[in-house]
Amino acid sequence: MGGLWDYVVAHYPQLLFDSYQHVSAVVQSVLIATVIGVAIGVLTYRNDTAANLATATSSVILTVPAFALLGLLIPVFGLGVLPSVAALVLYSLLPIVRNTIVGLNAVDPALTDAARGIGLSRLDTLRRVELRLVWPSILSAMRVSTQMAMGVLAIAAYVKGPGLGNLIFAGLARVGSPTAVPMALTGTLLIVILALLLDAALVLVGRLTISKGIR
Repeated sequence: MGGLWDYVVAHYPQLLFDSYQHVSAVVQSVLIATVIGVAIGVLTYRNDTAANLATATSSVILTVPAFALLGLLIPVFGLGVLPSVAALVLYSLLPIVRNTIVGLNAVDPALTDAARGIGLSRLDTLRRVELRLVWPSILSAMRVSTQMAMGVLAIAAYVKGPGLGNLIFAGLARVGSPTAVPMALTGTLLIVILALLLDAALVLVGRLTISKGIR
């Protein structure tokens, strides 16, 4: 533990920068995935075939090993941030698409009928009634996607992606040296801590954005 602490003290500026990059990439990827996933859910939830196809497609993406997916993205995006973010977006889609579709289908038709009855358009009903009711489900999916993305981004060091994965890979490459274990362990622990902090932040977002009646 002494070696770990010494390593953190000696390299904390770089650790702070890597942590910022890791969190930034995950947050941006999950937000992009949320926009895409909710849009897919809204466009498909009324049609069982389309909804099943959307869910199945995002499920298939999730079964592709991270190294393989990153390798497939290299010819398209090259190395660096772009393939890393693209992989995180693809992996984050399934929970968001599925929860959006399930949540919208679970909305009581009487509520939408009442909204239409007071003069709301179809779009206004979706925006002001249905999506508000489904927001807790979408937020839960975002929490799942965020935790998953935190771990996947570590593997993105394989394509020179940003974040703490580079620290873990560098430590593993130096097995046998005094700094190998502190490097790999520091990167791993920081990812776990940051994942917990992001989850707590999303819980706080839920507290602030979900009305007590819906909760």
